[in-house]
Amino acid sequence: MEDYIISSGNIFKDMELPNAEERLAKAKIAVIINKIIEERGLTQKEAAKILGINQPKVSALKNGRLKGFSIERLFSYLEALDQHIEITITDKSKIKTEQGIHVAYV
Repeated sequence: MEDYIISSGNIFKDMELPNAEERLAKAKIAVIINKIIEERGLTQKEAAKILGINQPKVSALKNGRLKGFSIERLFSYLEALDQHIEITITDKSKIKTEQGIHVAYV
């Protein structure tokens, strides 16, 4: 019989990494940015020009290497891609999930 742990829904929390909620939010935002780049058929070089960064940073973003990217910086990339960002604050007692930060793309 194998031992296993049921995920909390946040791999960073499951791995007991610091700032797990922020790490998950950054990962989700990066997925959205990459999806927009892909939907537009942009090359990494074209995306870099739009985002105001170099191609290696686009590559890092694409590959989930997010250590050098703050949430604020990721938001600026969404804005450069003509996206509206909406932040909603909700009392934790009014929601059923443990997750502290929720990211949605509509």
